[in-house]
Amino acid sequence: MGTAMQAGRLNSLVTIQSRGTGQDATGQPLTTWAEHATVWAHIRYSGGLEAIKADAVASIAQASVRIRYRAGLTAGMRVVHGATVYEISAVLPDEAGRQWTDLVCQVVAA
Repeated sequence: MGTAMQAGRLNSLVTIQSRGTGQDATGQPLTTWAEHATVWAHIRYSGGLEAIKADAVASIAQASVRIRYRAGLTAGMRVVHGATVYEISAVLPDEAGRQWTDLVCQVVAA
């Protein structure tokens, strides 16, 4: 059996959001975000780079957001911590011990 997850490491309250769809008044599609869960997390940055997005230079920071084990999360969701939005690109659950789930994320800033 693995070691228990230390609650003290989970020091950031975050909101996990899932993408929804809707339409504006003219019938154009809109992307909306709905709250999926609010959980405690440990956020670690692992690197960054610059890229060209929409003809502008953008900084992309890579981060790992570790939460207690949770099913039902998918790439395409996002994590919000204060004013920072983390786009989830992969979900890596601890299937053996069911102690934690790592969310591989990117923060894109123009």
